[in-house]
Amino acid sequence: MSFAEQVQTDSCAFNALLWVVFSFGILKFVSFTLRYVSLIADLFFLPKTNFKKYGAKAGSYAVISGASDGIGKEYAGQLAQRGFNLVLISRTLSKLETLQKEFETKYKIQVRILAIDISQDVKENYIAIKEICSELPITVLINNVGRSHSIPVPFLETEEQEIRDIITINNTATLMITQIIAPMIVNTVKRGNKKHCGLILTMGSFGGLIPTPLLATYSGSKSFLQAWSNSLAGELKSSNIDVELVNSYLVTSAMSKIRRTSVMIPNPRQFVKATLNSVGTRGGSQNRFATMTPYWSHALYQFVISETIGVYSKLVNSINYSMHKSIRARALRKAARDAKKN
Repeated sequence: MSFAEQVQTDSCAFNALLWVVFSFGILKFVSFTLRYVSLIADLFFLPKTNFKKYGAKAGSYAVISGASDGIGKEYAGQLAQRGFNLVLISRTLSKLETLQKEFETKYKIQVRILAIDISQDVKENYIAIKEICSELPITVLINNVGRSHSIPVPFLETEEQEIRDIITINNTATLMITQIIAPMIVNTVKRGNKKHCGLILTMGSFGGLIPTPLLATYSGSKSFLQAWSNSLAGELKSSNIDVELVNSYLVTSAMSKIRRTSVMIPNPRQFVKATLNSVGTRGGSQNRFATMTPYWSHALYQFVISETIGVYSKLVNSINYSMHKSIRARALRKAARDAKKN
């Protein structure tokens, strides 16, 4: 082959490579643009979810765990407002009784209550749940019960009981309650109007989305729920049951220990309203099946991280570690001051 022919061959190969790179770049740009347009549509333009398809105002029941405070209480109130009867499960009977009286009077619905300590992984808890829900036309389950660490803590220093409580409440109890209630939802949908669907929402967390040093057990428990919930969504799709993991950044609550709202930190009412209005959309979870990040600032935050450095990157891990290390230091200083006062 002559020198001229070699040059021409190399030039053709280089041009072909350029076209491959250019085409790949166009594909990535189009893909990103479509995800961004979908994100904006999900958050700001698509119509609100019509809960009539889940049996609202048709005598159907919604079961809510961790229902007496915070986000769980808001789920209960906003589903009651939509016309669902309720089964409320939580630890404190007095709070449940107050909610039962309030909702039955205000919304003219039926409310059943069950006070159990879900951190106690005993058969009696699950027998009681099955008994109170037996024969009810249940179409909605909200897996809201959850627990985090009292303060950020290195895994090697985490107390055994705290580890066990987090796994029991976040994982074991959620799975066992779902295994009890999901067949009831399937049967209700089969017996009822074919236009009706079932719905299972499970509370996830950015702690599960992004590996979180100093909250390692909690982070792992929420990451587990992501994989489990997505798997369950695939299994129940043919039964006309919608299964969604609900991703949340910080919300003002007893668990987060945050009281003041901000652009990034809504209160439970704002968060639950965004969630229920957008069931069936993904918000910031554009690349995740059967997952939604409904609150607008959380969704934009997740989208930016996912589309740039990535949720599993070393940089994000390091930033997360530094943030929670600072939170731990402040919490320990506060505990020391309180100890001196006492």
